[in-house]
Amino acid sequence: MQDNATEVTAAGIARLAGVGRAAVSNWRRRHADFPTPVGGTEASPSFALAEVEAWLRRHGKLAEVPLRERVWQHLAGHPEGPVTALTHVGCVLLLIHDRPTVWLEASAGSDERLAALLPGLLEQVLTPRFGAAASGRKRGVHSAAAAFSQPTVNRQVLPTPAGPALAVSSPAPTAPAVNSPAPTAPPVNTPAPTPAVNPPTSPALLPSVPLLRGAAELAAELGARQAFEFLLRRHLDANPRQYTLTPADLAGLMADLAGPARSVLDPACGTGALLRAAAARPGQELYAQDSAPDLAALTALRLALHTKAPVHAAAGDTLRADAHPALRADAVLCHPPFNERNWGHDELAYDPRWEYGFPARNESELAWVQHALARLRDGGTAVLLMPPAAASRRSGRRIRADLLRRGALRAVLALPAGAAPPYNLPLHLWVLRRPPQAPGQVVAQPEVLLADAGQFAGEARGGPDWRAVRDAVLDAWCAFDGAGRLDERPGLARSVPVIDLLDDDVDLAPARHLPPPAAAGGAEQLTDVRERLGQTLRLTADLTPPPALPAPAAPRWPLTTVGELARGGALLMRTGGNGGHARVPVLTDHDVLAGTGPSGTLPESDEEAVLTEPGDVVVPVLGGGAVARVVDAETQGAALGRNLVLLRPDPAALDPWFLAGFLRGTANNRQASSYASTATRLDVRRLQLPRLPLEEQRRYGARFRALDEFERALRHASRLGERLVRGMYDGLTDGTVAPE
Repeated sequence: MQDNATEVTAAGIARLAGVGRAAVSNWRRRHADFPTPVGGTEASPSFALAEVEAWLRRHGKLAEVPLRERVWQHLAGHPEGPVTALTHVGCVLLLIHDRPTVWLEASAGSDERLAALLPGLLEQVLTPRFGAAASGRKRGVHSAAAAFSQPTVNRQVLPTPAGPALAVSSPAPTAPAVNSPAPTAPPVNTPAPTPAVNPPTSPALLPSVPLLRGAAELAAELGARQAFEFLLRRHLDANPRQYTLTPADLAGLMADLAGPARSVLDPACGTGALLRAAAARPGQELYAQDSAPDLAALTALRLALHTKAPVHAAAGDTLRADAHPALRADAVLCHPPFNERNWGHDELAYDPRWEYGFPARNESELAWVQHALARLRDGGTAVLLMPPAAASRRSGRRIRADLLRRGALRAVLALPAGAAPPYNLPLHLWVLRRPPQAPGQVVAQPEVLLADAGQFAGEARGGPDWRAVRDAVLDAWCAFDGAGRLDERPGLARSVPVIDLLDDDVDLAPARHLPPPAAAGGAEQLTDVRERLGQTLRLTADLTPPPALPAPAAPRWPLTTVGELARGGALLMRTGGNGGHARVPVLTDHDVLAGTGPSGTLPESDEEAVLTEPGDVVVPVLGGGAVARVVDAETQGAALGRNLVLLRPDPAALDPWFLAGFLRGTANNRQASSYASTATRLDVRRLQLPRLPLEEQRRYGARFRALDEFERALRHASRLGERLVRGMYDGLTDGTVAPE
């Protein structure tokens, strides 16, 4: 066995075999030939994946394992880490995507032969996509993308035998545009940007060969692009604290605000969500940079699989060592790091990018704003995601004032809370346009658009109503961009004269300048809410359970468990997934706990989503609450979200309301729960319920159903009461409701 073989934990073995971790522990105790640990700790040992797969196959426990899970376990347990493995996979999937027959010929031999052939084959694919590899290696640059960070001028189109004509860049010095900031060399102590993708060597690829063969099988099943997206998404989901992601809906909105563009730059590209959303037209060129080499590489490969556009990506600190100093892009999209004090304040004091003022140490976001403007052509558009404090901090008021005076800042759009991390803040979108730089040419921009989409915030953790946010924001922006002004839309948007904002604070927070909407829709709507509350309270009184009567004697039922019922075929047990169709609403664990309709979203993928049907019972597995919900007309057809288990009872054997009612017993949940330091997890298979005839089940089910209706009425009354109280406060304070 190789010393650097891929390892897998007991949890990974359980996922491979489709069993619980307790089963893996039993196998270790009962089978003398079970693989011995090769790493990890005594409490959490790790095993050689090849040995584990051989053991599972030998004992007939690997036959039903999905290909996706096997490939994921190879990637997650890679000896060099999952990011290195994902980069290797991305390079090979790009080879499969562009030249499938070449891969088939190379992979026909041994693992050693494949590892020896791949570097040269990958260079043939990476070179036309990312830059000239051979010349870079001759200069000592070990990268198949050595030309990533060079200015691209004197472009010529050369035919290639492998496909369509490819754009080849000839680096050459270029004079900056008139009155444009001159390119700056990186400070002496700052590392220069490096190419994003480094082609792996044969020794580095050898441990990855089993993974690469599995990824090729997955590409045959899903397609190369979808296979990479699946593995990338699994990696991001498995490491949520390591990455700050831009949600797909937000990325699409930002790309639409920027409009069609032939050249697009993201100077803090992360995982490439913004450029992926903007990549839509032929002849387009994409530019990316990120300070994290891992993210820069993943972004480059993701974009190369997603589009045929040339991808110019580099790893490096954008503010200190810009990889694209001569670029004048049509659009810049950016989700910069927030509240970053170590952004280069001391080193970059005289940088020519600060046309609108030198940002304070705590105003890193305004440094990114000016960098974006410096990389735009005249008239180009930049859209940046900003923290709300950037619109009002006193330390940035002079820069904000100059952005307004010169017509560079065109709109500040407040998003609902929950639109992007940090989810507790209503983040802003700043839309900027580079003013013309021709001598003597001044364009007056007397008004700026301020909009607030906070009213479209979602009630649950599924996020805001993105369709409503998108329609409202784009409609206001398009109308303003075409006419230069916008009539007031109470509570939503208005264009404000720049002169009105140039006071001592230059506060651009939209909520401070928008006319308030009529309180809760006006006094008439408050009256309607009051009447509905009265009706609901009367219904609640009617649904109040009758007095509880003691049973003559506590029954001693024979008990069974959910796991036994599932094995006997009395019910089907399914768990929520990580992907599905983007148009299908998702029932989240929060929806089940709050009793609301489906509100969540999951990344679009080719994974088969678990769709709910009437009569299903849905149980959350986290949080320690005794909750079970029977699917009705409101929730049927929704995709099952994460941290949920679906139980589909056979109607000839189990009544769904009987099942849900007994699963909600406090003692039942206590005995089936396990506890960690910060969380409680429910093992649904251990939940118990009595063995009763179907008629007796229905008697209990009818009572449980009546309790559920009472509980729903109480929740509805609570929501109506909150609306009435909030509307009265707003109406009294803004004068639309009289005190009498």
